Amino acid sequence: MTATAERAPEAEVGAVPSFQVTMRIERYNPDVENPQPYWEDFTLTVHGTDRVLDALHAIKWDHDGSLTFRRSCAHGICGSDAMRINGRNRLACKTLLKDLDTSKPITVEPIKGLPVRKDLIVDMEPFFASYREVMPFLITTGNQPSSERLQSAEQRARFDDTTKCILCAACTSSCPVFWSDGQYFGPAAIVNAHRFIFDSRDEGGTQRLEVLNDKEGVWRCRTTFNCTEACPRGIEITKAIAEVKKALITRSF
Repeated sequence: MTATAERAPEAEVGAVPSFQVTMRIERYNPDVENPQPYWEDFTLTVHGTDRVLDALHAIKWDHDGSLTFRRSCAHGICGSDAMRINGRNRLACKTLLKDLDTSKPITVEPIKGLPVRKDLIVDMEPFFASYREVMPFLITTGNQPSSERLQSAEQRARFDDTTKCILCAACTSSCPVFWSDGQYFGPAAIVNAHRFIFDSRDEGGTQRLEVLNDKEGVWRCRTTFNCTEACPRGIEITKAIAEVKKALITRSF
């Protein structure tokens, strides 16, 4: 009687492939004596659908609970988890591990130009201070309206691109001018000023332009396009900055 050869088990239909990655995380603990940043490696088994944020969760939950990072919605909307991944500013929740070169360690470090508080968390106060200074709200005069302030589709389209900002700081912390001079307003603040300067319902454009005409304002931009490349929302940031510069010169907006 001939023995029947055993068949190798077939892969389950729809199964997600798994693979190993090494995550190289820049750590920083302010609570130790003479704190210094250092690198730490973690080797994980991950799946093809996993993002960098999933890997960070796995490290924190299963390997080292002291790993510290920000995250909230995990869907690329809140902007909480901006960090440098393989040397580029990205959102951890939008970056698939399989899209990176997993043959080498994947480096994860805090965004540049802002003080590091712990591990991947930076102090965002300087970033939000610049944001507040450009008055990111509708400015109007006169009595409270009795109906909606209407505008045409064309008027709305004029500033549509800059309404997409999620204040993740990926653009500002990718800017070489901001790295060297933390007083520069930075791309995100200028983008949010643009959103209101070109809003037909707003009456505070002149005030914002005066703020951005400061020596640390819009003229510090060197048009390197780092900010546009870093933006996870695809905003044409360099174009918006150029439009604000033109508005300053022509006072037409």
